[in-house]
Order: sequence, then C-alpha cells, then structure tokens
Amino acid sequence: MNSVSKHDNFLNVIQANKGIIYKVANAYCKDAEERKDLVQEITTQLWKSFDTYTGQYKYSTWIYRIALNVAISFYRKENRRKEVSNPLLEGLINLVDTDPVDESAMNLALLQQFIAELREMDKALMLLYLEEKSHKEIAEIVGISATNVATKIGRIKKHLQQKFLNIKH
Repeated sequence: MNSVSKHDNFLNVIQANKGIIYKVANAYCKDAEERKDLVQEITTQLWKSFDTYTGQYKYSTWIYRIALNVAISFYRKENRRKEVSNPLLEGLINLVDTDPVDESAMNLALLQQFIAELREMDKALMLLYLEEKSHKEIAEIVGISATNVATKIGRIKKHLQQKFLNIKH
C-alpha cells in the first residue's frame, strides 16, 4: 500500500469509527482539554499501529482495543499526576441544582458517576456492555475469555446495584 492510499484508508477508517474514540475518551476523561489530548493520543496510536492491522477482527474491535489500552494508560498517568477529589459528592451537589423531579436523569447521572469510579478494566467492560457488544466481541476487544467477561460484568452490575441501594436508603 503506498503512503497516499494508506493515509486515505486510515482517514476513512477513523471517520467511520470516530464515535468509538469519542465514547472511550468521554468515559475516561471529564475535562474537555484532557478529552482532546486523549483523542489525539488514541488517534496517534491507531496511526502507529495501522500497518500491523491484520484484518483478523473488525476495524471497530481493533479500534476499541487500542483506544481502551491508551485510555487506561492515560487515566493512570493523569491520576498519578493529580489528586482526585471526591467526584461522587461533586456529582450529587450538581444534581441538587437540577430539577429534582427528573428521577431518571438523576439515576443516569448516578450511573455515569458510579461507572466513572470503577477500576479501569471494569470501566472498559461496562462501556462495551452498554454499547450492547456481545460477550464474544468484548472478549476479543479486551483480551479475556467470553466466560470471564460474563462473570466480571455480572459482578460489576451487582456492585452498581448495591451502590444504588446505598444511595436510596
């Protein structure tokens, strides 16, 4: 493949799958500037890895795999650099300022907050689960067995349910 067609092919793949990159960046970064940096880092890593794409998996699976690996590394590096305040309290304070009657919006905000508090791999699993990926596809993306995916997702869901129960009581 010559460099022009490689370049064009890469741009087409990125354009067709850019939603994946943004979903991953949004899941791992709250700050807009950090999200931009993460999107740029993911895109750079995809470009560096483009020559090694074998076609064994769909482009979307390949992109998820690289994007999640980059996001996890980025997230760990960012958390080492700065002290993290309690995001749950900030989220609840922000929710109090909104319309208290909209319980579904509050529950969605709490779910997003609880997912943001998960460990990196658990967050990746929930992101893919909420994208309605099959256990097989999630397994291909994160590099664990489909059985392990099912077990981990079941545990994460129980953990999230418990967090909701604790808030309600």
